[in-house]
Amino acid sequence: MRIKTLMMALLLPVCASAQTQKTENIQNPMLWADVPDPDVIRVGDTFYLVSTTMHLMPGAPVMASKDLKNWETVGYIFDKLTDSPKYDLQEGTVYGRGQWATSLKYHDGKFWALLAPNEAGPMGDTYIFTAPKAEGPWTIHSRLRHFHDATLFFDDDGTPYVFFGTGEMCQLTRDLKGVVEGSLRHYFQREADERGLLEGTRVIKHQGTYYAQLISHVYAPGRHRREVCYRTKDLNGTWEKNVILESDFGGFSYLAQGTVVDSESGDWYGIMFQDRGGVGRVLTLSPVRWIDGWPMLGDENGKVPDTMRPYKSGEPTKSIIVPDDFSSTKLGLQWQWNHNPIDNAWSLTERPGFLRLKTNRVVPNLYLAPNTLTQRMFGPTCSGVVCIDYSKMKDGDCAGFCAFNGDTGALTIKCMGKTFYLEMSEQKVSLTDREKAVTNVDDKMIEGIALSKLSPKSKKIWLRIDGDFQPGHNDAANFYYSFDGQEWKQIGTKNYRCIFDYRRFFMGSKFAIFNYATKKAGGYIDVDEFKLL
Repeated sequence: MRIKTLMMALLLPVCASAQTQKTENIQNPMLWADVPDPDVIRVGDTFYLVSTTMHLMPGAPVMASKDLKNWETVGYIFDKLTDSPKYDLQEGTVYGRGQWATSLKYHDGKFWALLAPNEAGPMGDTYIFTAPKAEGPWTIHSRLRHFHDATLFFDDDGTPYVFFGTGEMCQLTRDLKGVVEGSLRHYFQREADERGLLEGTRVIKHQGTYYAQLISHVYAPGRHRREVCYRTKDLNGTWEKNVILESDFGGFSYLAQGTVVDSESGDWYGIMFQDRGGVGRVLTLSPVRWIDGWPMLGDENGKVPDTMRPYKSGEPTKSIIVPDDFSSTKLGLQWQWNHNPIDNAWSLTERPGFLRLKTNRVVPNLYLAPNTLTQRMFGPTCSGVVCIDYSKMKDGDCAGFCAFNGDTGALTIKCMGKTFYLEMSEQKVSLTDREKAVTNVDDKMIEGIALSKLSPKSKKIWLRIDGDFQPGHNDAANFYYSFDGQEWKQIGTKNYRCIFDYRRFFMGSKFAIFNYATKKAGGYIDVDEFKLL
């Protein structure tokens, strides 16, 4: 049964615990979904947030909010990256690589973004993009040498700088197309027990003082992951250091990496991410108290609070995770493809009201399949449903719905000759360290059923995945199918564990819709809806 746009809209809000929120307070995590490496700025009455999405396309999502509670995706800085066929899932992959830690700035009436793919050689060259508005269109302004986890900074007189790595900085030319010769230097040296990188630099200037904020990985006894701040009144002078946040939160370990931002009324807020296992790296919101000239994050005890008041009241409910009935002729901004999409192999117009995913080349497994479409899974709990017409699949085709990551729990419709099967499987990919080439996929089928026997006349099925990311619930996913979208039958692994592995995907689990050919291209599926229960 079709669920039209109005009905889909009634399913909002979703994401970031908005499902259970009964008051106007912001319940931390502010965004209980994978939104790592944040940079946040304010332009007028609007806050803008960018995050890392690595191998997903379009990339470098730009999110906006008026109240620091209701966020929506308003655009992407780029549609595709094209430096290598690896971005197209050929000659390797870019799992866990691609776009990292974008820096967002507003200067001289324009938006600016700086990002560097986490790659060696020309693939890792830094991009600087610019746009007249945050929604875009964004254009490439220049390419520079690689700057790890960098931030772009414009001084009061417009002089541009890049702060990057562990305490490194340099001045850029005024046209942002080169590095000023002789300007590269270290502005601090890390302490002896900070054996990990100090990274994720974000720089602001407040009341004549420069502040560089970084995450510090400390391994000494009694010391934890924390956010540190270096400050100076003279960029060429001595910088002094302070710890501005060292707080665990919500039953998980310590958190850091992000920035601080002010409101129109002069209040300050800190936005930092926390690793939370299978759901990914979530965002928290804290008050900022300026104490002795330092931006101290947290409540009066220096801890991330459970709740925060929205900056404004009465704003409409918005979300970065959105259901879809595919009635638009344009793909919604809530969606991202796994690697670059093949544009002629999907359509929203060939069958109006449906997303058509067509096979276009033969591949051996899900991890090399083009045009897999994703949205974030989210906490504390979530439930995603797709309805698929699989009548036009060809022999050897595999299509379905999964909790996608380096370890994936998948519901796969398989066409074998003229017979269709539904399988729940556990799939685990092995990747080379450098090229991220797929060397093996361990595909373990847990349970399978013959769809032709259970639903001999219809070739339409609803697939559902429930996620539970509450503390102590082991990031569990459960899998279901239905022939009417009302009565559900569980299949396969119960409480499948979603994992976060920085060595492979380095991202939180995603709802993903897929269709690929293992024998011959040319088949397709039509997806009727994606909804959130």
